[in-house]
Amino acid sequence: MSLSARNHQLRASFLFFRIALITLSMSIATGSFPVLAFDAEDDEPSEALFLRGDQTCTGCHDEGGESVLVIGKTMHGTNADNLAPTCTSCHGGSRAHINSPNKVPMPARTFARNSRNSVEDRNRACLNCHLGGKRMHWTSSTHANRDVACTACHQIHADRDKVRDRNFQAEVCFSCHKEQRAQINRPSRHPIREGKVICSDCHNPHGSAGPSKMLRDSVNDTCYTCHMEKRGPFVRNHPPVQENCALCHNAHGTTAPNLLRVRSPFLCQECHEPNTHHGSPGTIDGAYRRNLLARGCLNCHTQIHGSNNPENIRLEDLFQR
Repeated sequence: MSLSARNHQLRASFLFFRIALITLSMSIATGSFPVLAFDAEDDEPSEALFLRGDQTCTGCHDEGGESVLVIGKTMHGTNADNLAPTCTSCHGGSRAHINSPNKVPMPARTFARNSRNSVEDRNRACLNCHLGGKRMHWTSSTHANRDVACTACHQIHADRDKVRDRNFQAEVCFSCHKEQRAQINRPSRHPIREGKVICSDCHNPHGSAGPSKMLRDSVNDTCYTCHMEKRGPFVRNHPPVQENCALCHNAHGTTAPNLLRVRSPFLCQECHEPNTHHGSPGTIDGAYRRNLLARGCLNCHTQIHGSNNPENIRLEDLFQR
């Protein structure tokens, strides 16, 4: 071999080595190793990952569209951390259901309304995974004590669980809470029908340490989540405001303005005796006129939730600006 031919061969080998080195560097940077591509080709399709271990079930339940297999589009069909349940995790082993091809009995555990399984048994299947966190108060909640099944609100096999959708959650709740359904149609209300406020913004249906399954430990703390300007502290506080917002307001809806339970002054006079008001003139018979301020207490008491006004020290209950 001549010297020029040997130099040409050396340059070609060096060029091949550089190309191989660059390719290896790009593979490391992008993580696209050929061995992973090989594994991916040999692995099962990702759409079938959630069915692992349930081939016996999917051999018969192979319907498409709105069927049991739609669960594959939900969190229950996601095999991200190997904690995704299988069919038997919820429905039990169901050996009789599998081994009776002619007359198929129901699975060991079913969740429909006509299920022969008790509500406690059905809920136990859910709580095996969904216990703790927002559901830590479930066992002492009103829904649990009244035998409400998880599947009464949640749709497990649907690709969209209505109770977790802001546009449909209220309809699920109002199927039982009919009084609140009527209240949200009153003139003064939270925008629940528009989906701007939903039930779970204030309530935890799985139970809580607060009253009426409030998200916070009290009604006021729940209200202050949005109405922070009413929290205070003020130099002069209105005691009912500090105690419970629901003393004056009905959060679901009323016919009085500002969600008041009763129109002013009748609401105020449930606590404040009008005969002792400073501006109440006496009558001929010595009695005082009732409902003297029928035009509205808030005409003067503009800061009824609390005031920082340094004036009117002797009239601390005026709550003016």
